[in-house]
Amino acid sequence: MPSPVLAERLMTRALLMLWSAFLMMVGLAPAQDSSMPGMNMEAHAPATELPSPHAGSGTAWQPVSVPGHEWMLMRAGWMLMAHGVIFTDYNQQGGPRGAGKAESVNWGMLMEQHALGRGAILFREMLSAESLTSPHPGFPELFQTGETYHGQTLVDHQHPHNVFAELSALYLLLLSEKISWELYGGPSAEPALGPVAYIHRASAAELPLAPLSHHLQDSTHTSFGVITTGLLIDRVKLEASAFNGREPNEKRWSIQLAALDSWSTRASVAPTRNWTAQYSIGRLQHPEALEPGSQWRQTASVEYAHPLASGNWATSLIWGRVHKIEAATNLNSYLLESTLNFLRRDYAFTRLEMVDKDELFPQGAVHPAYRIGAYTFGGVRDLVQNSAWQLGLGADVTVYSMPAALQASYGNRPVSFQIFLRLRPGINAAQHHP
Repeated sequence: MPSPVLAERLMTRALLMLWSAFLMMVGLAPAQDSSMPGMNMEAHAPATELPSPHAGSGTAWQPVSVPGHEWMLMRAGWMLMAHGVIFTDYNQQGGPRGAGKAESVNWGMLMEQHALGRGAILFREMLSAESLTSPHPGFPELFQTGETYHGQTLVDHQHPHNVFAELSALYLLLLSEKISWELYGGPSAEPALGPVAYIHRASAAELPLAPLSHHLQDSTHTSFGVITTGLLIDRVKLEASAFNGREPNEKRWSIQLAALDSWSTRASVAPTRNWTAQYSIGRLQHPEALEPGSQWRQTASVEYAHPLASGNWATSLIWGRVHKIEAATNLNSYLLESTLNFLRRDYAFTRLEMVDKDELFPQGAVHPAYRIGAYTFGGVRDLVQNSAWQLGLGADVTVYSMPAALQASYGNRPVSFQIFLRLRPGINAAQHHP
């Protein structure tokens, strides 16, 4: 049993968090400049400003100049932050294997940060209601594969996120002016493997659907059991993780802990406020629920963000490879995505990718890999834009390239599109200026 003093402190903190969340929801939380320096800043800030939400997902880095859509509040030495997004859309996937459905892609994150010794500690809780708002067996998406539904491999659908997509803690200790030590982990967290997860990348902020290359690049962003340690030396970071590499099962509301028998390592660099890059490699022990064997995974990425007078331009270039050890086969993926925010309220975006898929026909006797191309173009216009909220109306269209052998199943020229509303926290007007 905790002591009465400890119990009182925990209760006080919980009440402060609930009260702050209420103020944020009703729009009474003061808007503050969320473009504070991050871990990849050009010069170290005081410990209370480290780590920063601009660090990206898990411990991955994205440019510090990326605009932050979040609410922030200071209470009793705690910096409280909340951000997230709700897409409500109609999704029409074309061709004989396509489907049209109404759905909602959504997630929200709470963060609590406080100085601790010569460093700072950050708690994160990321939640998603997609298990309730995605049509079964998931979000329709041509050529998408990965994870399972009712004991079968998901094909042409993207799985919903877990209810507890992240429950983690991150501690950063300043050893000197330019050297810091990092310790991160939790029962639901992200190992040091891959780029910033697509749901947190500024270049993908206006795209509701996951990339087809998600499971070759950043699918470990929800792993049930992670411990990461790292060393930051000026603008370079070296990390290593031990984690549970198994995919989440169909019980999206549960936390499925298992042995930390997978590992990864990542090197990241942030030469300026506008650029980050990383290379990572990891060995995943039996990650697939229905496929035997382990995997090697490699990724490399470059992210760029450029503030504009009336907006921002964010671009990511990503490569990911999976080597299936038992089958001795490689699957590669290449992605270029970019989002341009201009004239404050307007957004144009694209995602261009090539990806190898070997799970399109899971019942077949053999599983050849097919090179698929998906090319998405779209735009969003903010109907409401203030310091508390941004409500945008958007649409996108996707066309594909594929081997001739797939045309009998997918049609000669399938075309998919979405029409959606996007709701998220507002951004401080000062961040629109370079």
